[in-house]
Amino acid sequence: MDFQTSLLEPISPSVRQRRFLVLFLSTWPTDYLKRADPALAGPLALYEKIKGGLRIVAFDSEAAQAGIMLGQTLVNARALVPTLTAREINWPLLEAGFADFADWHSNASPMVAVLDDVSRFGDLVLDITGVDHLFGGERAMLRLLLTRLRLLGYSVTGAIAPTIGAAWAASHFLSSRVIEAEELVPLLNALPVSALRLNEQQVATLTQMGLKTIGQLRQRPRKPLQARFGLSLLTRLDQAYGLIEERMAPRLPVAEHHVERRFADPIGLMDDVLACAHDLAIQLAYRLEADGKGAQAFHLFLYRVDHKVMSLSVNSARVTRDPHHITQLFVHRAERLSGDYDAGFGIDMIRLAASSLDMLEPSQLGAFSGDDGTQDLDQLNDRMASRLGAMAVLRTQMVASHMPERSARLVPTQGGKPAVAAPRLFTRPVRLLPVPEYVAISAEVPDGLPALMIWRRQQYRLVKGAGPERLEEEWWRFAERLELVPPPEPKQPEPGEKLEPPPYIPELPLHEPDQKVRDYYRVEDEDGRRFWLFRLGFYGGPAMPTWYLHGFFS
Repeated sequence: MDFQTSLLEPISPSVRQRRFLVLFLSTWPTDYLKRADPALAGPLALYEKIKGGLRIVAFDSEAAQAGIMLGQTLVNARALVPTLTAREINWPLLEAGFADFADWHSNASPMVAVLDDVSRFGDLVLDITGVDHLFGGERAMLRLLLTRLRLLGYSVTGAIAPTIGAAWAASHFLSSRVIEAEELVPLLNALPVSALRLNEQQVATLTQMGLKTIGQLRQRPRKPLQARFGLSLLTRLDQAYGLIEERMAPRLPVAEHHVERRFADPIGLMDDVLACAHDLAIQLAYRLEADGKGAQAFHLFLYRVDHKVMSLSVNSARVTRDPHHITQLFVHRAERLSGDYDAGFGIDMIRLAASSLDMLEPSQLGAFSGDDGTQDLDQLNDRMASRLGAMAVLRTQMVASHMPERSARLVPTQGGKPAVAAPRLFTRPVRLLPVPEYVAISAEVPDGLPALMIWRRQQYRLVKGAGPERLEEEWWRFAERLELVPPPEPKQPEPGEKLEPPPYIPELPLHEPDQKVRDYYRVEDEDGRRFWLFRLGFYGGPAMPTWYLHGFFS
């Protein structure tokens, strides 16, 4: 066996392979619109303006039986089928609807993706590796998915195979079936080349060359094919036979830990949903504890019988697996969204997933265990944020800056590191003004303590004071240059020596430190009110200094 032939040998059936299920909904756009609007009876076609003309881009099975074809002009289609109902296609609506339709199928497998290589919608792929036993086997699972979609009014075919390419090919060109590993090669060899998900130009060129089946294409040398068709053709060929792994991009994030419950009869009340969420939280806590982990994000997925999914997500400030706390987060979240809750025709499955996992060692509580109350405070913040919104519950976070207005900021209590008290190196006021306000100051001597302050047209006689505390502006925050020591004069080059270019000096304004220096004072008036003032500039400089009120002490 030569090297080229050995490359084209598929994976041995004895090797554990992944299993993929592909659903092909050939008339999904029209089926979706008919289900949304029962008044759309009879043949239905969707058209779009292409090259200055209105052409058919989608139609249902009744229109297909009447002879409607893709790319046909709307005028010819109406002449052929007088009872034809035509609607202009709404791509964003259909794409969003198919995305929700794909998410609903995560009740069968947590990994669901949309295959948009050939069409924007109509092809779904599910990774069912290790999942089919929940449905009684692969054939029972495929039969269940096809049956429930057909009962909803969708025309659908499906297939299960070891590769995504093989499952897609079988769902489009064969009847619904399950393909085992040993059946992969002879089945693909007999299919047409269009089953490789190639573009129209590649399929037309291969047909002109007399290569009508995949088996004929597989026997041709690879280098001439790559030179003429590019690497995409060989990639699709190798992916179909399992020589190259084709990765799918799941629409929903795959949770490492999740639990679910299916109902024989759909439920609809929010109280029943929350009761089930509490039971699932207990099961999830046991699984997380077995792995020594906790989570900070929890997601509750409610699968409705009318192929729609509702999701509720909550977050925790610290890693947790407490089922009571998790349930309370969803209770407060549900109270916030009670007006938007709609169970439709009922919910037949609920899934609880955990993400943002981290190690959480078990802790033993006893009579001598210390509790500083931070855990209770974090749980209170979690419940308030779940009910009011993450941006409604904030905390102060210290910033690496000595300027008062930049030394702290407000951030959500959830996420990030817990707040740590900053060391009290200097006395700071309890409350700062949003913007320092101008005040008029008089003193016995220019650089002495303030004696009288006028703020907002009201006089304050100051009897006590301390300071100054000097703060200089952070020059690196501004597009200014510092006055550096001038470089030495360049020496005359020796004969044959290369002259180095002079150092680059940016064209920026010069930083003037004296104009941005603040001298802060703590002062108290005769009624006991304490203020935080600062003077901007120096007496005797090019401009008179100005005074500002920045904050208040308790």
